[in-house]
Amino acid sequence: MTVPNDRCRLVLVTPDIADAAQLAQVTGDALRGGDVASVIIPQHGLDDKSFQKRCEALVPIIQAAGAAALVAGDSRVAGRVRPDGIHVEVGPTAMAEIVAQHAPALIVGGGNARERHSALSIGEAQPDYVIFGSIDGDIKPEPHSKNIALAEWWADMIEIPCLLMGGTSIAFVEEMAQTRAEFIAFGKAVFSDPADAARIVAEINAVLDEKAPRLGR
Repeated sequence: MTVPNDRCRLVLVTPDIADAAQLAQVTGDALRGGDVASVIIPQHGLDDKSFQKRCEALVPIIQAAGAAALVAGDSRVAGRVRPDGIHVEVGPTAMAEIVAQHAPALIVGGGNARERHSALSIGEAQPDYVIFGSIDGDIKPEPHSKNIALAEWWADMIEIPCLLMGGTSIAFVEEMAQTRAEFIAFGKAVFSDPADAARIVAEINAVLDEKAPRLGR
């Protein structure tokens, strides 16, 4: 997941569509909507075999579109499907172990940073990025105000990039970008109507092009 040198970039979180081929088509369609830095593939309660099948369908589609494919949670599956990285929402000790095991061969990012102290502790492991929010946390239209505040604080203080999780509406894209987070993530806001996903990705990018602050790092 390349650190942007100009503005905040979009990260997608794939939806829970049972048919792997259909999910791959939906994801590929969304990626045609414009710039996407990476796509996180959650396990969504699948057993390892089914999750591996899902990842095998998605990873090549994501990579062909020029985005980084990040497998969430299961490093064993990640080892079999050749993604670009792993997304893990864990505490500092587990993060340090996963970074030591997989970096720099794979992107390793995420964390469970619910307040400043835990965020800094996770940052000590030197992940590639720290998330504020959770990839399954898009339950309200707006991003949580606490996560907005944490992202703004982090981006102003820390060199490690951060990822800010959005809600179910893209109406808050500009507010999220104003935190100067390097990445913002959406799941349900993009994929609630799969037929509309490419248009929504294009709309998010248009707002970022026009309104996001230039990061200049």
